[in-house]
Amino acid sequence: MPKGFLYLTRFFTGIAFALVCIASYAGVPSPQPPKIPAKAWLLIDHNSKSVLAEHNADKPLPPASLTKLMTAYLLFEKLSAGKFKLGDPVKISFKAWNTKGSRIFIRPETWVIAEDLIKSMIVRSANDATLALVEHVAANEEAFVAEMNARAQTLGMNRTFFKNATGLDQSGHYSTARDLSRLASALIRDFPDYYKLFSIKEFTYNNIKQYNRNALLWRDKTVDGVKTGRTRSAGYCLIVSAKRNNMRLIAAVIGAKDENSRVEAGQKLLDYGYRNFETRLLYAANNPATMVRVWKGDSDVLPLGVTDNLYLTLPRGWHAKLRARLTVKEIQYAPIRYGQKVGTLSLDLDQEPFTEYPLVALKEIKVGNILQRTIDNIRLWLQLRNGESG
Repeated sequence: MPKGFLYLTRFFTGIAFALVCIASYAGVPSPQPPKIPAKAWLLIDHNSKSVLAEHNADKPLPPASLTKLMTAYLLFEKLSAGKFKLGDPVKISFKAWNTKGSRIFIRPETWVIAEDLIKSMIVRSANDATLALVEHVAANEEAFVAEMNARAQTLGMNRTFFKNATGLDQSGHYSTARDLSRLASALIRDFPDYYKLFSIKEFTYNNIKQYNRNALLWRDKTVDGVKTGRTRSAGYCLIVSAKRNNMRLIAAVIGAKDENSRVEAGQKLLDYGYRNFETRLLYAANNPATMVRVWKGDSDVLPLGVTDNLYLTLPRGWHAKLRARLTVKEIQYAPIRYGQKVGTLSLDLDQEPFTEYPLVALKEIKVGNILQRTIDNIRLWLQLRNGESG
């Protein structure tokens, strides 16, 4: 079994619930992951957050231009908040023009439309375009990098620290395969419309056709992003995402030896995941899994379920062996707030306990008026009396 296979963590009502690792369940098959010649790699399911295979996923390493995923995340935040627009003209500074690494050779003291710079940053990984955008939305690169590090913390990227917005090698600039995969997943989740920019295979700027460095966009029609990177210290890096039959996987490869190695590694990880695993939506967000009686409230029926879509990834064929058990306290009294834990959703796999989720209230029930409370008091008294006499 790959290390860390299927550690599941879901968030309901603002509280993190760590679930059981299926690796500890002896009856589950153990598909061998492919051999990946890279310093670190990771394969996750986007919806369930399940880890399907990993190696050195928490080792801090230079991330090269995968750094630009965080740069893009912040730029998309600012676009969504109306702080700048795709049609904005952006003035090119001498610092942006003179930056090192991959460039589209924009001239200093000229103006370029923000959308062209964003496409250049994503498709060609252009450092000059990236720095021009950063200077357009922040006081300077240092101020923007401070925002990057703050956002990394809120996204749970606890083994990441940025020193620049482009990914150029710099002492103390590092991340991990797990953190970067978490970032890629957040991009897809939070900015689905802007994420489509990562699927652009080519675009023309200044009469020059620019091609996306992510070769898997041509090789695998189910791939729709995300980003490549390369520096002397980092080696060849890649984060790639694909969607097949409503199952989205994200593969991260850090420190491959050459272009072909990172492409092969990304393809092998994706194929391994789709061949061996299956993700299903068990319960939809805010869709009642059951209904229970509530006493002394302004309503006597309470729907229970989950407030986020509940996905589960299992080896292929194992979903048929899954059974759910709902446990709720026999008597529920108002008031009950939306999202309040009321019971437990337990899953058995192959007739053995597997994992648990909180079962929460899907609507608020306030304390009833005096008539409702009086009627329920009488009903409860009669119920208790009949139970005792029985």
